[in-house]
Amino acid sequence: MRFRGTLAARVALLASIAVALSVAGVAAAAYLTVQHQLVSTLDQSLVERAARLARNPEAVRLSDPPASMWMLEIADMRYGVVYADGRLDEPSDNSSVDPSPEEVAVAAGEREYSLRTVTSDGQRWRVAAVGLQPGTAFVLSQSLDATEESLRRLGLILTTFGLLGVVGAGIAGWAVARNGLRPVRRLSEAVAEIARTERLEPIAVQGNDEVSRLAVAFNTMLTALEGSRRRQRQLVADAGHELRTPLTSMRTNLDLLIQADSRGGLSEEARAELMADVRFQIDELTTLIGDLTELARDDHVEARLQPVDLADVVEHAVERVRRRATGIGFDVHVEPHPLTGEPVSLERAVTNLLDNAAKWSPPGGVVTVQLADGTLYVADEGPGIAEEDLPQVFERFYRSPESRTMPGSGLGLSIVRAVAERHGGAAWAGAAPGGGAAFWLRLPAKDYPAFSEGSASPVILDA
Repeated sequence: MRFRGTLAARVALLASIAVALSVAGVAAAAYLTVQHQLVSTLDQSLVERAARLARNPEAVRLSDPPASMWMLEIADMRYGVVYADGRLDEPSDNSSVDPSPEEVAVAAGEREYSLRTVTSDGQRWRVAAVGLQPGTAFVLSQSLDATEESLRRLGLILTTFGLLGVVGAGIAGWAVARNGLRPVRRLSEAVAEIARTERLEPIAVQGNDEVSRLAVAFNTMLTALEGSRRRQRQLVADAGHELRTPLTSMRTNLDLLIQADSRGGLSEEARAELMADVRFQIDELTTLIGDLTELARDDHVEARLQPVDLADVVEHAVERVRRRATGIGFDVHVEPHPLTGEPVSLERAVTNLLDNAAKWSPPGGVVTVQLADGTLYVADEGPGIAEEDLPQVFERFYRSPESRTMPGSGLGLSIVRAVAERHGGAAWAGAAPGGGAAFWLRLPAKDYPAFSEGSASPVILDA
């Protein structure tokens, strides 16, 4: 059965159990040691007395024993003579106990002495036999009442003090646990307060023990949670803003179309312009939804990897962006780069880099795209990235003040970094030689039979 209680109670209980086991072990060892010592001392004394009396022929006359033998009676001792044929002679007032084979062997001269414990009339006796004369043995016995009484008293003392020790250990364990676990209680109360109020304020850290390190780890978790909450709020704000703009524009255009139809309709040129604007807003919504889906997928869906050539991915992405970024040139130089990855995610990341470069390039500008040694380089001829924005350009939902008036969700570059990290690579930003923005996407390579060294000639795409 599992004990349910506070941590202090469990510590006190464990301390009591540990002390109880220790006390029980020590008490058992002490009891057995004293018992062995008392019996050994009694045996040695009994054998010495029997031998001393056996050397005095006058002392062992059973018909008329001397006063020294009567003293044995007063000392709670008995005596007798065992013969080699198994007979026993003893005073009439002694309780008769049959001789043992060991005592008969002593009488026959086969053993020097023997010791045993017998029970007579409900009383336990320790019996010693030593050689007397050829064919006889002198038997001397002593009651074990005094020895057993001493052992009972010792057991009572050990038990009493053992129980007192267990109780004392439990009280001491409770006190130590209460004092020692005070930091844990403070941490628990602080965590409960955070859970109740949802204020993710760091917990005060005191000392440098395990509880302090736990508090530091919890503060780190709070920081990460606060950052996640902040990004979530930013997501709601940015997504709401980005969704509201195209939806409002589409609603306005549709209202104009309905009003115009009720008044006779628009000209073909005006209708085509209006529908093109609606189609553009739908594309903006599709891009935003795709970005949000990709970020959610990055957090929750297991990757499905397969061999892919990054050069093919770059070619397809360039063709897609070229079709919608009219008026922008692309200077492309790529060489094969085999790797293990997700073709769809990789193409989306490359496409985001190219779309970003095309968006910031001036009319007639040229986007430079180079793939060499596993690193994709994309540079534009736009205004570049401000120094204070460089550390944050890959953050989710981050948009610089200059970009808030331009199409986009602020999620494209964060997708690039997420895809790069998911493939074991990295992405970073900087300045292009001409003053525009430059981005690098580094992905580790892995060779496959389809990508042999003989086929690794560079592929050049004209602008």
